[in-house]
Amino acid sequence: MNKYKIGVAGFTGYSGVELVRLLASHPHAEPVLLEHRQDSAGRPQPLDHSQPPRIPCTLDAVRAHGLAVVFLATPPSVSMELVPAMLEAGAKVIDLSGAFRLGDTATYKRWYKEEHSAPRLFAEAVYGLPEFCRERIRGARLIANPGCYPTAANLAIRPLITAGVADRAAGIICDAKSGVSGAGRKANLTTSFCEVAGNFSVYSVLDHRHVPEVLMVSRLDEAEFSFTAHLLPIERGILETIYVRTRNIENGEQLLDIYRRQYQSEKFVRLYPLGSLPDVSAVNRTNFCDIGLKFDAATGRAIIVSAIDNLVKGAAGQAIQNMNLMLGCEETAGLL
Repeated sequence: MNKYKIGVAGFTGYSGVELVRLLASHPHAEPVLLEHRQDSAGRPQPLDHSQPPRIPCTLDAVRAHGLAVVFLATPPSVSMELVPAMLEAGAKVIDLSGAFRLGDTATYKRWYKEEHSAPRLFAEAVYGLPEFCRERIRGARLIANPGCYPTAANLAIRPLITAGVADRAAGIICDAKSGVSGAGRKANLTTSFCEVAGNFSVYSVLDHRHVPEVLMVSRLDEAEFSFTAHLLPIERGILETIYVRTRNIENGEQLLDIYRRQYQSEKFVRLYPLGSLPDVSAVNRTNFCDIGLKFDAATGRAIIVSAIDNLVKGAAGQAIQNMNLMLGCEETAGLL
């Protein structure tokens, strides 16, 4: 059984902690913590706790230790700085930030409100949504791991667009809600306990940086898609309620069959019986995306509900799913 040394930069953040947890039980992985800043101490640990080894997050250290893959659970600006060195060191890179998801500098600047410092890497970055990009992922050196909201949205929306049954002129509405861990671990008044507990709020209206990922993957025009993000007073989980007008659909079973055909071989997409809908508890700490729907034949309206754990299928779990494909491992290794 092959074992690969796998580096994790940003291991003190929520997605980084989740990566280390999952890699610790992965049959083909030996995690290595990459220190890229001075405050990499992490949480206090019991006396008998054993942590993975730590090395500097430098080209020379990554090369010397023979890391096969490096995960970057870092902000976009840090990822832009680190990716070239990690690739030069011979490691494959899976970036969990938005640095390389959007394909060009103009789109990046519009949605992320800053200049891109490594634009030449857009050409080889592969968007890492395995259910739609699997074959490109297998041969890639650099994976742009999808955002959490777009993962849930694209898995629910794209089958309808591909099948041609969504009335795009009527628009598609995505009402999305996420737990607080989606905002990251950095201290922020908006996501502090006293602001979040017992509250429910909306944010980034009309300019959420995850919107272009949905447009890109589900092949929608911006005018056809409305997305609104909300902050739930819970630790983790995403629930998206998607409103679609359909055409040439007579009943809900026809609609459900579209999803059955799309995902019949997928290990991490679970469909619910017609009329049954998932919730965040069903996917908590798993790499599953659960999808359910209801359909009104009289009006042609469909309600699609998509649920994921934002730290697993929305981040670390999907990143490991990509790693498995890149290394030729069983895609479910370490995730089921």
